[in-house]
Amino acid sequence: MSRSPLRDFLVGCFVLAGLAAIAYLSISVGGLSYDGPGGLTVYATFDQTGGLKPRAPVVIAGVKVGQVTSIALDQNARARVALDVDKSLKLPTDTSASVVTSGILGDRYISLQLGGEAEYLKPGEEISFTESAVILERLIGKLIHNTDTAPAKAE
Repeated sequence: MSRSPLRDFLVGCFVLAGLAAIAYLSISVGGLSYDGPGGLTVYATFDQTGGLKPRAPVVIAGVKVGQVTSIALDQNARARVALDVDKSLKLPTDTSASVVTSGILGDRYISLQLGGEAEYLKPGEEISFTESAVILERLIGKLIHNTDTAPAKAE
């Protein structure tokens, strides 16, 4: 059986295409992406982030407009979240931020609801109106606790 240079070239191209596809899928699944610079960094403070992670999406009306860059404690022991959003966005000063879950047990992300003020947030400013994450385990615990302590009915 003789070697065919064309066949060897095609097999090599096929192998390279397969390796490129595996690399792309690995990067996609890992959540690593480059969307370019956001440019507008704003902050939001929450009592409870409920498992929110850096690089979590920031969305407005279901459209990804940025990501969480860092989460740290402030001097009042509350979670201070840095949000890097698209610099072309005009976020009114009364914009609100909520930590929400995609699905029942899905990942957490930040949802922004735009306000109606005429003034806009500048880089480094704080979003004043925030809604912390709802922790499913705490809700279940409260439900169980409230049903156990219900007063007995007199007959």
